[in-house]
Amino acid sequence: MAKATHSPESGADTLLKLIARSGSLEFDSEREGVWIEVIRKMDEVYSDLLRYEVDLEHKNAELEEAQAFVTNVIESVSDILVVCDARGTVQQANSAFQRTSGRLLADIVGRNIADMIDSEHRGKLALLLTLRSGAEVVDGELRFASAAGSSDLFAINSSPRHDHRGRFIGVVLTGRPIGELRRAYEALHKAHQELQRAQRQLVEQEKMASLGRLVAGVAHELNNPISFVYGNIHTLMRYRTALVGYLDAIHEQPVADDVAALRNDLRIDAILEDFGPLIEGTLEGAVRISEIVKNLRRLSFSKLGEVERVNIERLINTAVLWAGRTKQHRVDIQIEVEPDLWISGNEGQLHQVIVNLVENAIDAMRSTELPRLVVTAARQGGEVLFRIADNGPGIDKDHLSHIFEPFFTTKRVGEGTGLGLWISYGIVREHGGELSATTEPQGGATFSFALPAA
Repeated sequence: MAKATHSPESGADTLLKLIARSGSLEFDSEREGVWIEVIRKMDEVYSDLLRYEVDLEHKNAELEEAQAFVTNVIESVSDILVVCDARGTVQQANSAFQRTSGRLLADIVGRNIADMIDSEHRGKLALLLTLRSGAEVVDGELRFASAAGSSDLFAINSSPRHDHRGRFIGVVLTGRPIGELRRAYEALHKAHQELQRAQRQLVEQEKMASLGRLVAGVAHELNNPISFVYGNIHTLMRYRTALVGYLDAIHEQPVADDVAALRNDLRIDAILEDFGPLIEGTLEGAVRISEIVKNLRRLSFSKLGEVERVNIERLINTAVLWAGRTKQHRVDIQIEVEPDLWISGNEGQLHQVIVNLVENAIDAMRSTELPRLVVTAARQGGEVLFRIADNGPGIDKDHLSHIFEPFFTTKRVGEGTGLGLWISYGIVREHGGELSATTEPQGGATFSFALPAA
């Protein structure tokens, strides 16, 4: 603290000179000494007063500077800040609280904080104003009342205030809108989900890379016996034709009774009738094995292939017709496609996606009383949105996160390999989209994906 350096000149000398000039006062030596001492003491007191005044001015300036600093800090805080005494009377509030309550500082200071809280939340105020001996902070949630209505919900922290003797004299309330905290939490949660999703995709890609190397060899080995089966079946078909023609020619001529009896005993006619279905069934099985091999090879070699302009209406009509022919139970299929929709891609691969999705939907509605399938395609901005929706039982919540994994299937043994949805998912991604599945609240499952329009 700066000290005053000014000291007035001696009051004793001044008074003595004044008395000497006047010439009207005469003192004896004893009285004159007393008066000189009195005047000297007065000068000392006067000098101390001047010094105290200078010190007081310095302290007052520092106090005003400190008060301005504290006020500036309080006003700069974006959270609301309210200082109350032990009874809840407001002693100070920052500008953030003034904006929240819609009141001026003069209308806030001196009023009870309860008058500025929404009526439904006043019961929560008592806990925030509770007498506390330590530095315990109490949390709560409040809505404030204003001329425009109730404010947002605020998360409030109540910190106790004590005097120099440690007695509880009030609280300091600080708060922030919960909406901001919730938005920050939602952003964090979304980022966490994206990170988990990226991690799952990375794991799946690594799994598929290993799986691809494995099945590439398996697919190559399976191709050899499949080619043998194909060749043998076609040879059997030629043999059957030749045998049937030969036997028909023989039996057109009169034959001995023993030959006719032998033909009956050996059930030649039944064998000839079974030849056709047996060959057809074998051929169908060979085709199915060939399709599985192709699917396995796709796990190893993911290529988009030849890109062309694809007419969506023709693509969907052809795929739905093809998929419907393979199923025995009848389904009400509705096709809703906007006219003149085109995309760029591989028509064969996209045809496979639609066929897989339609076949899965039809299989899922086996036990549905009135099965209905709706296939739609519509323009959505610069994309074409595909939707395949059924009214079946939907997809179990535990299966939603696994249905696009390879070899995952809910069908009975022998009815599916679990590769259709995985391959469809890969094809859609190669074309710049993403296949997703949802279970509708009213029932049924919906598969959808969007591809860039041509």
